Amino acid sequence: MVDTDAGPARITWFPATGTTKAGSATNTTKATTAAPARLVLALGHGAGGGIEARDLRALAAALPAHGVTVALVEQPWRVAGKRLAPAPKTLDTGWRGLWPALTAPGLPVVAGGRSAGARVACRTAAELGAHAVLALSFPLHPPGKPEKSRKDELLGSGVPTLVVQGGHDPFGRPAEFPPGEYEIAEVPYGDHGFAVPKKAGPGQDEAMEILTAAVTGWLAALV
Repeated sequence: MVDTDAGPARITWFPATGTTKAGSATNTTKATTAAPARLVLALGHGAGGGIEARDLRALAAALPAHGVTVALVEQPWRVAGKRLAPAPKTLDTGWRGLWPALTAPGLPVVAGGRSAGARVACRTAAELGAHAVLALSFPLHPPGKPEKSRKDELLGSGVPTLVVQGGHDPFGRPAEFPPGEYEIAEVPYGDHGFAVPKKAGPGQDEAMEILTAAVTGWLAALV
């Protein structure tokens, strides 16, 4: 548990487990050593769920092998067992309180999250000194209300940013996103939770492979 001004929060760590192999052409036995972690990816959850979200779990399973320590962050309201997320300012307060623990390993920290968690990461990245931002299913606008855009939060992150968005996300399809100094990757047919219809070309496993490949490649280019 981590105490914050918004209440106790929780971090579940998935340490980097990447490996490198050393050997020679005349020696068929290769030694395997652990590759050092090169950064921390901190991921917050959305307003309607927790760290069990499929995209967060997929990244936590895939990235440690690439030298990335993943920290899944549970906001105080979720730890307390409440069903509704508090106001954005309270979410930001909880995230700020967690930041010292996230930076404790002494590595660059990429701030990220899905949906409401992505908004928190964008709003606080510059002030906290985040290395970059990963925005999963960024809620560009409420469903059916494109006039209520949250683009200023995304465009104001102030650091390198990757958006991974479902092709059919009612909170904003990739084509709706405004021009800006960020990258965007699409998960075809995905909804706000990256679920894909059974009749769609890619299945659910393929959708998560597309997501993890996009994030892995982007992170590799950061450091």
